[in-house]
Amino acid sequence: MSDDRTTVVVITHNRRTELLRTLDHLAELPEDPPVVVTDNASTDGTAEAVADHHPGVRLLRPGRNLGAVGRNLAVRQVRTPYVAFCDDDSWWAPGALSRAADLLDRHDRLAAVTARILVEPHGTEDPIVEELRNSPIPGPRWLPGPALGSFLAAATVLRTDAFRAAGGFCPRLWLGGEEELLAVDLAADGWWLAYAEELTVHHSPSPIRDSTRRRTQGIRNTLWFTWLRRPAPAALRRTLHLVRTVPRDRASLRAFGEAAAGLPWVLRERTVLPPHVEARLKLLEHAQRHSKARRYTG
Repeated sequence: MSDDRTTVVVITHNRRTELLRTLDHLAELPEDPPVVVTDNASTDGTAEAVADHHPGVRLLRPGRNLGAVGRNLAVRQVRTPYVAFCDDDSWWAPGALSRAADLLDRHDRLAAVTARILVEPHGTEDPIVEELRNSPIPGPRWLPGPALGSFLAAATVLRTDAFRAAGGFCPRLWLGGEEELLAVDLAADGWWLAYAEELTVHHSPSPIRDSTRRRTQGIRNTLWFTWLRRPAPAALRRTLHLVRTVPRDRASLRAFGEAAAGLPWVLRERTVLPPHVEARLKLLEHAQRHSKARRYTG
């Protein structure tokens, strides 16, 4: 059941063991997809291990840690109409890539489909799945599932041309909530994003992570996204909500400081979303404020 419609792109940094496990799972998929790995300057022998154990994988070594932009680099190598992202500690279930490609084949205004995420080793649903499944955004009747305002890169298959036309992931954001900006730019271009219950991704969270740094970047990027695309009242509302709710510590203070330092860039690049896209984001505010999955912790 090989399927030549989708390429899998993975970014990694110093997670050799997790990456090799992910590549083992991808190698067993019936779709037999081509795989591109961007090694973001690992120092633990990741690149050498990939070359030894998975010589068929296209390995990119930019020589520095590009964060999410490593995906942009990999997509330049993609020759298939669709690209599936996954992290070095997640992998697609058998058949999911073919079903995703079928959905994208069927609906030419659909830019991306996001899968249900099962957290291993127990196969429990990630808390974010409930939000995806119950998205309040109204969409056209032809959508294969609930319309989304954003997506999760580690669990999404995208239309390659749409990703490229929207510019991919913003280099300034680097990593941490980087999907939100790309998602709304896709929507502004007339594309739809959807959750598809029949697709599955497995996630076995790596213990190798700097949670505090990730929190800092997540808060900073949320602020930047808000200031870059939301109208002034919505931007102020979300900023004040973050001020009230993030942990009161040095990491949060550093996040706000980094965000403020980027204001000249934000003001140069600011483009307010069309009203119909802003209306979708406004519908998501209640779910975001009460989310069990969107916690700034670490």
